[in-house]
This record gives sequence, C-alpha cells and structure tokens, in this order.
Amino acid sequence: MPRGHFYIVSAVALLSTIIAIAVGIAGKRLRNIKVSFLALSFISLAQMFSLHGLSTPHFLLPVTHLPGIAAQLSMLLATIWLWLSSLPSDHKLVERLSQRQSMLLPVWIVVLGIFGIVSMNFPHMMDSIPLSAGPLNWAVTTIVLLLNIMTIYRYYQTYRFSRFPLQIAIVYSAGWFMVSQLIMVLGEMWKLSWWMYHFVLLASMIVMLIGLVKQYVVRGTLEGAIRALFTNDPFERVTNSTSPSVKALIIATEKKDTYTVGHTFRVTLYALRLAEELHIKPEQLRALAQGALVHDVGKISIPDDIINKPGKLSSDERNEIEKHPVTGYAMCRDLGFMKEELSIIRSHHEKWDGSGYPDKLRGEEITLLARIVAVADVYDALTSERSYRKAWPHSEAMNLLLKQKGIHFDPKCVEAWVNLCERNPSVYQYPSSTINNDNTGTFISSF
Repeated sequence: MPRGHFYIVSAVALLSTIIAIAVGIAGKRLRNIKVSFLALSFISLAQMFSLHGLSTPHFLLPVTHLPGIAAQLSMLLATIWLWLSSLPSDHKLVERLSQRQSMLLPVWIVVLGIFGIVSMNFPHMMDSIPLSAGPLNWAVTTIVLLLNIMTIYRYYQTYRFSRFPLQIAIVYSAGWFMVSQLIMVLGEMWKLSWWMYHFVLLASMIVMLIGLVKQYVVRGTLEGAIRALFTNDPFERVTNSTSPSVKALIIATEKKDTYTVGHTFRVTLYALRLAEELHIKPEQLRALAQGALVHDVGKISIPDDIINKPGKLSSDERNEIEKHPVTGYAMCRDLGFMKEELSIIRSHHEKWDGSGYPDKLRGEEITLLARIVAVADVYDALTSERSYRKAWPHSEAMNLLLKQKGIHFDPKCVEAWVNLCERNPSVYQYPSSTINNDNTGTFISSF
C-alpha cells in the first residue's frame, strides 16, 4: 500500500487542525456562532482524516477497516457541523449550543482524540461499524448529500443579499463535500478514482480558508475586537470591535440613508456608556455594540420617499416603517448574529407598558440590551436634525425621557442615563459633536 498516502493525508490534516483552532478562537471573539461551527467542521474533517492517514495499511497497522470508517466519519461529522452553521441563529438547537460556545471546540477535540487513540490501539473494534460497506455507507451518503444540499441553499440565499466571500466559499466547499462522498463510496480503494477525493477535499478546505481569511482577517479586526474593550476613545472601541459582517451592513445602510448611519453610530456610543453605568459585563458590551450598530438595518428595504418624507406619515407609511425591526431581524439571523444582538434589532421599539412593536412585549419581557438601546435611540432621534423638524436641545430631550419613564422606557435605564449625563456631560456631547450626517463616510472609511 502506498506510504505516500500517510504523509499527504497527515500533513493536510495537521495543518487544518491548527487553522481550525485559530478559527474557533476567532469565532468566540467575534461573537459569531457560525464561525465556531465552521471551526468544528474543520476539526472533525482534520482529526478523522488524520486517523484515516495513520491507519494506512502496513504503515502503523495491518489491513483493517479503519481507513474506510475514518474517511466516512470525516465526511459525516464535517457535514453535520457545516449544516449547523447554515441554520438561523435563533434556531433552538443553535441557541442551546451557543450557550456552551466556549466549551464546544475543546470538548470536541478531546472526544475525537479519545476516539482516535482507541481506534488505533484496538482497530478491529471498528469492524462492528460497517461504514465502509453497504447499506450503511449509502445511508451515510444520503445524509451527507441532503445536509449539504440544504447548506448550499441557505448559504447561497444569504450570499445573494450580502455578497460575503465566506458564504460563496462554503457553497463551493459543500458541493465538493458531496463529490468527495460519492467518490468514496463508488471508487475502488487505491485506484485513481479513489485518490481523487483526497484532492477534492484539499481544494474544498483551501477555498474555505480563503473565504475565512477574506471575511475576518482584514486590517487586524480580530485583535481589534479585544483591544476595543480597553481603549479610552469611545469611537475606537466601537470600530475595533465591529465584525466584517456588521461593517458590510453599515456600508449598505449608508448608501441608503446617510442620516441612519450617523444615527446608529451615535446610538451605539450612548448605549455603551449607559450599559457601563448599569455595570453590564464586557461580553454583553460586545453584543450591545454590534446589535446597536445594525438596529435599524431593516430600513434598507423601506422606500426612500417614506424614509425622507418631511411631513406626517400616512397609516400605510407608518405600517411600512414599523416593519423594519422584523425585516432587520430576519436579515441578521441568517448572517450568524447571536441571540443578544438579534433581540436588540427586533425589540428596540418595544415599550415598557407593552404598547410598542412588533411583539407588544412588556417590562422585563424586553431584553435589557434592547431597553438600553431604546433610551439611546429616542434620545438621539430627539437631539438630531431631521428633514421635518429641528433638533431638540439636550434639556428638552431629557425631560421627555423622564416623563416617559415607566411608560415607554425602563425606569432604571432612564435614571442611569440622567445620572450619567449630569456627572459627565461629555457622554452626550462627544457623539453629537463628532459624529454627524456629513462625516459618516469618513468614519466608515476608517474601519
């Protein structure tokens, strides 16, 4: 049997393992569960492929069924994690796994490692798992094909909207997973047709890595996500902690309405300072920053004549405006945003007394992050120049917030905002004087 098989497979698998661990760490820092699932897909493929190489007949082991079983498992496990990465962020299974995001990668590595060690020491135990022979291998093939078809469909639909390089890379890779699986079950071992799937898988991993690099490792974004927690400049904190997917949405929003972009930046800065006043944990601050930056992204779908109408909106126009939280929520959940960010997007127009929209939530049914953004959102709307009215002075805006305490707003959030502004006026002076509708393009280019 060709010993070159061991060297080729093992080298590729080892490299993939190292990169997968790095991607997993990046996913945790970027608060994107999809990146973590992609890392787990790489890990599964790499570690099972390593077992496939180590069990090459007459290298470390005699002739066993282990190479075929490991190859099938590499495809099956990698496909399952890749399919999970295509599910919406609010899917029940994804939400449960998100709660254990920090543990997923290390625990899965240990599980696969134990399986590999046991398999190498007791290879004939694997004979009881006839994955390399029908009909079980065709059952696995059916699962792999169906899950990859669903993955391709979901990622391509999202790619049509966002044009993110990672998404189209996954579309190609999932397609090559399907080709590899078919070669695996139809090809004859050690013949040319069988060798081909190794190179197809290699191409698949390379394409995925290129997509990940383009998507996330741009201008030091990963390091910036951590550095943003400690910088003293509020705008730098926001821009350094913003993921590429959020930046792309901000740029798309800016092309639609420059006011909305300046508004979201200011709201984000106000919300972060209010959250700090309420002693929100750093992990939640990252979620708040990303959710606040795209809280109005659903307005991309609203016609320009409604957004910029100088007079009073008709009931139909008001209904169209009120769709934007649900529209933005639907857009962002397919892009890997996590539960906290999605709650901000969907619920920032809910009211404490239950009269808000879209879900008529009341009191603490509204998440704390959404209640924080609601205060920041209304304060900035009042103190900003609009096409249909002049900006309110700070004192008048604060009076309205106080009047609406316990009606529109969480009383605790309003009280914290009032105390913060009285103690440190720069909290509201810096954003309003620094970030305006005329210079938002400059801020976006600084990403």
